[in-house]
Amino acid sequence: MHIFLLEDDNSLQRGIELKLSKEGHAIICADTVASAKTKINSMFDMAILDLNLPDGSGMEICGELRANQSTAHILILTSNDAETDIVIGYEMGTDDYMTKPFSLSVLLAKVNAVQRRLENPAHSQSKAVIFDSIKQTVEVRGQAISLTRNEWRLFYALWQNSGQTLTKDRLLESLWDINGDFVDENTIAVNIRRLREKVEENPSNPTIIENVRGIGYRLNNL
Repeated sequence: MHIFLLEDDNSLQRGIELKLSKEGHAIICADTVASAKTKINSMFDMAILDLNLPDGSGMEICGELRANQSTAHILILTSNDAETDIVIGYEMGTDDYMTKPFSLSVLLAKVNAVQRRLENPAHSQSKAVIFDSIKQTVEVRGQAISLTRNEWRLFYALWQNSGQTLTKDRLLESLWDINGDFVDENTIAVNIRRLREKVEENPSNPTIIENVRGIGYRLNNL
């Protein structure tokens, strides 16, 4: 993959670059906001962005990348207690985050997960649903359906974990970045109901988005 790395700690930057390069990834590095702006015209599969930089915040680069490269996977690096950074990051279009200090092996695992998604078609098709995470479209039984942003975030979280049960807390996290406001379990129930009305043949007897009593919900690839 082509990866952009923005990190001002020289030793950490070098460590990440060496780790990822050994796995065959092409890395372009920057250590300031100013230098990053001269390098992000290239297309990247993934960007790893530190937030606290000598001349500003990596969030500025996150915004520019998301505006110009809608499919790039963006991972931010932040301190342990920076919950605000995480929330703002999701609002800006971040896909994932890691808190410092972190394990390079865990970072590599995240990078490899992104690579697997790129190597496998983002187009997921079942008997009922065709889902395309790149074009952000959903077709149900041959008909395109329109989803609100909340519905899209929720469906995307379920699709990423098809066949697995996601807890209500995990699904709440997927909606938290919509506007930073408090989100309760009722919001999940409301959006699940709306999704079922759009994707299920019989919303009262769902087979695609199933309720796992006492735990959460599961998306079935039929």
